[in-house]
Amino acid sequence: MAISEKEFELIRRFLHDHSGILINTGKEYLVENRLTVLMVQSGCENFEQLHEKLVKDSGGGLRAKVIDAMTTNETLWFRDASFADALENHIVPLLIQKAQTKAKVRVWSAASSTGQEAYSLAMLLEYGLRKKGTSSLPLSKFAILGTDISPSAVFMAKSGRYSQLAISRGMKPGFLERYFTKNGMVQEISPEIKSLVEFKQFNLKDDFTPHGTFDFIMCRNVLIYFSDELKREIYGKIHKVLDSDGIMAIGASESPRGYTNDFEQIMMGGAAMFRRK
Repeated sequence: MAISEKEFELIRRFLHDHSGILINTGKEYLVENRLTVLMVQSGCENFEQLHEKLVKDSGGGLRAKVIDAMTTNETLWFRDASFADALENHIVPLLIQKAQTKAKVRVWSAASSTGQEAYSLAMLLEYGLRKKGTSSLPLSKFAILGTDISPSAVFMAKSGRYSQLAISRGMKPGFLERYFTKNGMVQEISPEIKSLVEFKQFNLKDDFTPHGTFDFIMCRNVLIYFSDELKREIYGKIHKVLDSDGIMAIGASESPRGYTNDFEQIMMGGAAMFRRK
């Protein structure tokens, strides 16, 4: 069913107000493709009726389904070669060094989708400890929080179970054999790696401070979907929950310039990171 200009604007505004996602004009087809089935299942005859139900949805169940349907969960293991190299050869050694003097080193994978980013770092931490021979430093010195607005993505991340297709997208040689166990048609991540990561549903529009502070925050390839105002707000909130010498990682095409002066760029290998000022 074709969405009218008025209906598109209603849905577009609702999504922005409740999730921060900004659907640009010209993406009407996207709303149609992703919400038509949900609209019919909700007993609505058009998108205006769906919007009316969303506004009256006091429990938030329908709203969660709509946001889930409109969320782009594009991810893979060790995403972007230069960033993955920077993680392994710069960030992981830095975190291991910090763990020698801190009770707990904390990392946040914001917009973690189905978990590949958080689990990739967890595997690199275990691999880094083994390679360094730091036997006196247990893996439990590290804690990774993975959050996403999509309840289905968080559910999949928590399960730690991935299809062969999902596993094939970016997995490092040797890591599948070491960190996964085949169970029927899926690969299950090892309990040791799984225990390192906690996944929660979270909206980046909300307050960050209940999560505590972090030594390293990855908020990659998500701010591109937000308005300039919300980008500015999120950079400010990240700055508040980063430790004094904390580092932020964002997508290769993203930059805090023009939104905040709270970060300075540092190069780690071929990847740009941002240190808290």
